[in-house]
Amino acid sequence: MEHFLDGIEWENIVGYSRAIKINNTIEVSGTTAYVNNQVIGILDPYLQTKITIEKIIKAVEGLGGSCSDIVRTRIYVKHIRDWEIIGRAHAIFFSTIQPATSMIEVSNLIHPDMLVEIEATAILTK
Repeated sequence: MEHFLDGIEWENIVGYSRAIKINNTIEVSGTTAYVNNQVIGILDPYLQTKITIEKIIKAVEGLGGSCSDIVRTRIYVKHIRDWEIIGRAHAIFFSTIQPATSMIEVSNLIHPDMLVEIEATAILTK
């Protein structure tokens, strides 16, 4: 098993990895637009989604995969009314890959300024 850490403070507090690779599968933990101890894109679900997916792709690449290996995303949103704008940001990366996905409204995320959290699964085919 290989681990990818991105240095976020919660990795040590909670005891988790941004992503792990087991054989040809990469599982990416819930990821947000939290960078350098601050939420990027406050009140902007589109920007938060883009930054979050960029972080997910970085983790997948760090474990030897690529964006095209992502087969599943799970999108947790604070406001389901933002589904369309979040979906458009998701499509920037996945319109041709078209992974299985879910979008689920939740009451809160770990930080009050977070609007989106995404998990992903990648299966390496090469």
